[in-house]
Amino acid sequence: MQFFPKKVLHRKWHTMRRNPSRSKVDSRGSHLAFGAFGLKAVTEARVRSNQLEAARKVISRALGKTGKTWIRVFPDMPFTQKPAEVKMGKGKGDPVGYQTQVWPGRIMFEVDGIDEATAREALRKAGTKLPMKTKVVSR
Repeated sequence: MQFFPKKVLHRKWHTMRRNPSRSKVDSRGSHLAFGAFGLKAVTEARVRSNQLEAARKVISRALGKTGKTWIRVFPDMPFTQKPAEVKMGKGKGDPVGYQTQVWPGRIMFEVDGIDEATAREALRKAGTKLPMKTKVVSR
């Protein structure tokens, strides 16, 4: 199950600025809203849909049938890639997938319905699948 939007207004987006010296902190989605434990981003990164799916699978395996998961980010930004061994120029590459920009402070996953040790371990494992540093937070 890959995450991607049903419809997009524009096939290709501008890449947007990426200034590492100005690492802004997210004010939206920075507090737990649904579950008792959450996975919070410490650094910024662009998270692709397959990375989110890998993290979701790890969490769902650890939770079993008792726990519940919430995913608080959605990849709606298309990214493009040029084919292998193609010369420079000749326009922008074709869209290959979707990603989302995650800033420090954003809670990406929330879990509930399981004990603290299991939840922390599940979220720690999920954090290893993502391209940024993360920490586990609780209520």
